[in-house]
Amino acid sequence: MISTLRALLKFSSFKVGCIVVFCAALLFFLISNPKPQLLSALDHRLTDTMFSWRGPIPTSGEVVIIDIDEKSLREIGQWPWSRNVVAELVKLIAAQSPRAVGMDIVFAEKDRTSPRNFVEELGRLPNLEISGEALRRFRESPGLDYDLTLGQALANTPSVLGYVFQLKDDGFKNSPEVPFPSSVIHLSPAGAEYHEIQPHSAYRATVNIEAISQAESEGFFNVFPDSSGTVRQVPLIMEMDGVPYPSLALEMVRIGLGLPDLTIHASQMIKGNRGILGVSLGNRFIPTDEKGQLNVNFRGPVHTFPYISAVDILKGEFPGELRDRYVLIGTSAAGLLDLRTTPFSNIVPGVEVQANIIDNILQGDPFSHDSYTEIALTMVVIILGGLMLSALLAYSSPLAGGLAGLLAFTAIVAGNYLFFFRNHEFMGMSYPLLTLLAVFLLVTLFNFFFEGREKKFISNAFGRYVSPQVVQQLRKDPGKLTLSGEQKNLTVMFSDIRGFTTISEKLNSQELGRFMNEYLTAMSNVVMNRRGTVDKFIGDAVMAIWGAPLDDEDHAANAVRAAFVMMETLAALRPAWEKKALPHIDIGVGINTGIMSVGNFGSERRFDFTVMGDNVNLASRLEGSNKTYGTNIIISEFTREAIGPRFFCRFLDMVRVKGKNQPVKIYEPICEGEPSPEMRREVEKFEEAIGLYRKVELDAAERILLELNQHRPAKLYSLYLERISIFRQTPPPPNWDGAFTFTTK
Repeated sequence: MISTLRALLKFSSFKVGCIVVFCAALLFFLISNPKPQLLSALDHRLTDTMFSWRGPIPTSGEVVIIDIDEKSLREIGQWPWSRNVVAELVKLIAAQSPRAVGMDIVFAEKDRTSPRNFVEELGRLPNLEISGEALRRFRESPGLDYDLTLGQALANTPSVLGYVFQLKDDGFKNSPEVPFPSSVIHLSPAGAEYHEIQPHSAYRATVNIEAISQAESEGFFNVFPDSSGTVRQVPLIMEMDGVPYPSLALEMVRIGLGLPDLTIHASQMIKGNRGILGVSLGNRFIPTDEKGQLNVNFRGPVHTFPYISAVDILKGEFPGELRDRYVLIGTSAAGLLDLRTTPFSNIVPGVEVQANIIDNILQGDPFSHDSYTEIALTMVVIILGGLMLSALLAYSSPLAGGLAGLLAFTAIVAGNYLFFFRNHEFMGMSYPLLTLLAVFLLVTLFNFFFEGREKKFISNAFGRYVSPQVVQQLRKDPGKLTLSGEQKNLTVMFSDIRGFTTISEKLNSQELGRFMNEYLTAMSNVVMNRRGTVDKFIGDAVMAIWGAPLDDEDHAANAVRAAFVMMETLAALRPAWEKKALPHIDIGVGINTGIMSVGNFGSERRFDFTVMGDNVNLASRLEGSNKTYGTNIIISEFTREAIGPRFFCRFLDMVRVKGKNQPVKIYEPICEGEPSPEMRREVEKFEEAIGLYRKVELDAAERILLELNQHRPAKLYSLYLERISIFRQTPPPPNWDGAFTFTTK
């Protein structure tokens, strides 16, 4: 009856997941084109994270930025500079034979500082006699018109002037103000018309004045941040009055490659329109979205590209080589307001965005986006991934279901990063992630309300009386609610604070409570983090088990590792305790491995999960023995054998603890792995002395121990020197086996 009911509940749980998957697939089919803004925003955030994972990548080395920076403004003066200064800058750059020079600046007004303007004013002064011929010569002198000087400098340079499109109707449209790029623009396939493609449309252009517009070509430098203000896509083509125009970056590459034309590739006609597939420069195809926007593969954070201060160019002090480079002239000065946000940085000069575009075109690695592939892949992930996750959540344990959910999320993100992002392709993944999250939450909630009632009852009934580990076992199998135990090979640890009685006498009850909570929390965390189970607290003592209730093949080594970390944790806590005027806190740890009884022991009304047996008692005795040997950690020979050669240990003694006739070898674990050469020599000398001591060669043993104690005084050495002194007065019996018998616990 119960098994049938559970089977029905599992099937119902799986059915819930199937319903979520079906609804999600249907919803995606309805909203996938166009994608909702919320999903696009989530996809963008995930893509930004992938840029961070990937980190900066090398540039082509062919793009250089001439920066009108704060240093240039400080030394030359506020912007705008006189156009003769800009002309001189262009001439000095042109002298280096660059492939192309691009102006990420618009010169939309005449230069008011041109001397020609002052000549006009001089002619109007009544008391100044200047002949009309002189005035005519002044007016026609090219050197007195700084705008014309800049135009001539650009005419003698492979240059591209920048301009800006205005998208909205602001009432200032002037028909003669039209850009004049020099490229011939073709449209493919044959028979396609310009009015059929749908790039971003502009109302008017803010262009450069006629005197300056003598560059080889012109290109717009508009960028359109998304709703978060981040630049991700930049148009290569825009349209005004039915005519397509190329961007600044596109024109710079075309001129740098010496190409006379470019080609816009359009898709097949759909509902009277054609989407843009990309742009070609010679044999270079540049993929874009349907509006002709390039998905920028940003190279890194700000200043990924080389910057040269404009004032250094004017002084002739600039480093580096500009020959055969694509040179962009722009500004990073904050006051000039040409700052953008990219996936790498919140503040990036707009000129560096243009540098990224040029570098993408040169290296042929901008990002692409295939919406049809994204739709198909999303449907596959939703259906297959959703059904598999539903089955795992319904028919497996909560842990397996949770891990499956985590694995599914990780697989989607990692797969997107490795197979798409690293291959320069954007692939939206927010919708499949949200779908799997919905499946996970709804199926898990269903399981909680309908399958978790029995487990919740057990937790409520026994959570206050037994350890959390036992509660977990009982929730998995309520039949284990018995007092019987089993025999298992385990490792048990006891740790205790030295001189705790003295410490407690110096503290009031509240201070003692805070101290104990802090100490026991830290020690129990160490135990649990090393796969151990905190059995119980006995005053200031901690008893812990390894190998139960969860199996652990390496239980002895994990216990020793935990002991090392307990000592490190204690050292980290001491400074704070010393500030509170607490005495120096030290602990002793005893560890033993062997067969012991483990299970739920106690009365019929009150029981606990614990271990019992002689091997448990031995661990307790070893903990107390640390005071005798001046050590912090002592392990038995059984634990020493279990951990093997991975740990370097020092033999301490062969002892008979109270209540036992059979002697046991005890060791001090020093470290995991190889010790320092000095420590190895010291331990070997000590063990040599112990060998002589057990043979009752007291003089030889004493010499070695005195030498060791002089080099590094230790209670261990003093202990054996004291025993040697006693043996000289009362020699051990002839049949002495070398063991020391403890008469107290």
